Amino acid sequence: MSIRTFTLGLFFAAFTLQSLAQQAVETSAAGGRTTILNVVVSSQTREPVPGLTPSDFRLLDNKLQRPIISVKQVEAKQEPMSALIVIDAVNIGYTRVAFVRNQVTKFLRSNEGHLAQPTSIVILTDKGAQVQRGLSTDGNALDVGLGEAEIGLREIRRSSGIWGADERFGMSLTALKQLIAYGGTLPGRKLVLWISPGWPLLTGPRIDLSNRQQQQVFDDVVALKRDMRRSNVTLYSVNPLGPEEDLARAGYYQSFLKGINSSSQADIADLSLQVLSVQSGGLVLNSSDVTGNSSQCLADGRSWYELRFETSEAEHPNEYHSIEVQTDKPGIVARTWTGYYAQP
Repeated sequence: MSIRTFTLGLFFAAFTLQSLAQQAVETSAAGGRTTILNVVVSSQTREPVPGLTPSDFRLLDNKLQRPIISVKQVEAKQEPMSALIVIDAVNIGYTRVAFVRNQVTKFLRSNEGHLAQPTSIVILTDKGAQVQRGLSTDGNALDVGLGEAEIGLREIRRSSGIWGADERFGMSLTALKQLIAYGGTLPGRKLVLWISPGWPLLTGPRIDLSNRQQQQVFDDVVALKRDMRRSNVTLYSVNPLGPEEDLARAGYYQSFLKGINSSSQADIADLSLQVLSVQSGGLVLNSSDVTGNSSQCLADGRSWYELRFETSEAEHPNEYHSIEVQTDKPGIVARTWTGYYAQP
């Protein structure tokens, strides 16, 4: 069975998401804004925790407790959701891509090829993001399509220096924006698994950003978070290098997890795959067990809570608000967006 593919073109890069705003933010009659969060609640054994009520949650907005309007438990069969698995051949070495391909095959063909969510495979190369047309729960058919896909030697290599790194960063960020826009055309919640060590961070003591560049980074951060929420996308970073990855490099992103309030705080690392994943409520997993990590990420789609709360108007455009959702039940963890940018 042949599964056709298509390339995400410039249409999606310029795709307007204004019509999708109601998926994440609704204006209330009182003049405030009602915001909906997808909250994954799991036990220490990573099992979903059912049966929680609004009284079991506490929401902090900029460290101040806000009233929760409603809490709704959602099962995967109740609402549409889908998964996009990205094989990043731009930022993974060619020999490692073959390994990742085999790991994805194992995932697709597990459980006799029956996937829990409608899934599509995306392959990112120097030519752009190639998406298998249509979503399917038939993992065997998706694997046939993956086997037919051609992933040639990339022209931009990880050893190409700062200029090659800059080009890989640009291609990766463009592909992410396109996938977010594409996700906005799909119904319900979307889980995007990006199998990659991440794109180059382009940061450090020898790299200084001008004020204009910092403003561009800040604008990109604001737009990405806005569009991901509107498209109902959660991002996951699955690093397939495992023990081969330098531990200092693999954990460097943790210095940038706190949201930024202005362009003066902006760094290119604020746009890294790992940072955006954590801040969207997803996971960052560093292991060569791509098959197992993919299953762990997509387990977030089995059950979650939709938490609705009202925010006050911001004092100025792009005012950053940190978010923390807590529960009073011992031994369980609630994971969701870590912040958002409020508007007047």
